[in-house]
Amino acid sequence: MHRNRKPAPAVRTARLVCCALLAAATAVVGCERGSSDGADETATGPSGCPDVQARAQAAVTRAERTDIPWGGPAGGPQAVSGKTIVYVAQTMTNPGVAGAANGVREAARVIGWDVRVIDGGGTPAGIQAAMSEAVALRPSGIVIGGFDPDSTAQQAARANAQRIPLIGWHAVPEPGPSRQPDLFTNVTTRVQDVARISARWIISDSNGRAGVVLITDASIPFARNKSDLIRKELASCRGVRLLSVQNIPIPDASSRTPREISSLLSRFQDRWTHSVAINDLYFADAAPAFRAAGEKGSGPPYNIGAGDGDPSAFQRINSRQYQAATVPEPLSLQGWQIVDEFNRAFSGRPASGYTAPVHIATARNSEGATAWNPSGYREAYRKIWGK
Repeated sequence: MHRNRKPAPAVRTARLVCCALLAAATAVVGCERGSSDGADETATGPSGCPDVQARAQAAVTRAERTDIPWGGPAGGPQAVSGKTIVYVAQTMTNPGVAGAANGVREAARVIGWDVRVIDGGGTPAGIQAAMSEAVALRPSGIVIGGFDPDSTAQQAARANAQRIPLIGWHAVPEPGPSRQPDLFTNVTTRVQDVARISARWIISDSNGRAGVVLITDASIPFARNKSDLIRKELASCRGVRLLSVQNIPIPDASSRTPREISSLLSRFQDRWTHSVAINDLYFADAAPAFRAAGEKGSGPPYNIGAGDGDPSAFQRINSRQYQAATVPEPLSLQGWQIVDEFNRAFSGRPASGYTAPVHIATARNSEGATAWNPSGYREAYRKIWGK
């Protein structure tokens, strides 16, 4: 198999015996494609998926391009003055949430607005309290930063009643305006595209033969939907086995991820060739466990983050330390877009309708990088705002 660890003779013998038993059996628990339990059939078997793998390779090659020209709005209302924005963060320990907040701050300085960030701390009670505080401040606009608006339905209803526009960042699955919940717009890449390219990278990198661990946070509907889509795409290749789905809430990642990684290494050994997580931060917490187990930083397992692309992820990728790829959100751009969308709302104009393209970063195309954003967005928004 492409770049995988070579099994010991005893392991190879055991696998041959297992394959013989599987051939004689009509069904074996845990051996089905997409199973969340351990698959007995080796990922290095002869199955593969040549047609699916070829399409996956072509998609990955397109997504690795870095010469992406600005494709956002070329026009819009000039800057409205004297506005105040409150960014309610699901948790500022989530690099994506924090990165988008930093983009909002940067853009607000240019347009001349004030920004306050309130951290929900990653708990339902904390997020509700943060949202209540935000509404009580009566700002010009509120950002729903990385959490489900339905979890703060009462607070959102009060904001709607006070005609405070709400803009989401990863708040609902689809980009653009939302009626239920009532959001002026939601800023995100398309979750279908992010999930699909993450899974296709695994299919391409493994030549269609992989044993995969998927890490998600099922408490966040957006993340749960993303991991479900990843599972569906992985299942398109008969040579890919989903060994385990690990539900680790993001606020618990630092404490739980090392323990889970150690357990998975012991459980799956050579069968575990690739990992995909809904957020890059899991691999920051996984690195010590991989290192303690004697795993090489350059893999396997080869790890891809299906979202966010915080600076530490690029550092791990560039130095080949327990992460091979990420599908980064253009976090700074999205912060600027949030400010522009508010400016449109304040001016009585509709949302821009812009959605950033999906991108995949590996050591081949991110050497030295600490972030990814399409070029020209700052200049484009300054021109629109007259700044």
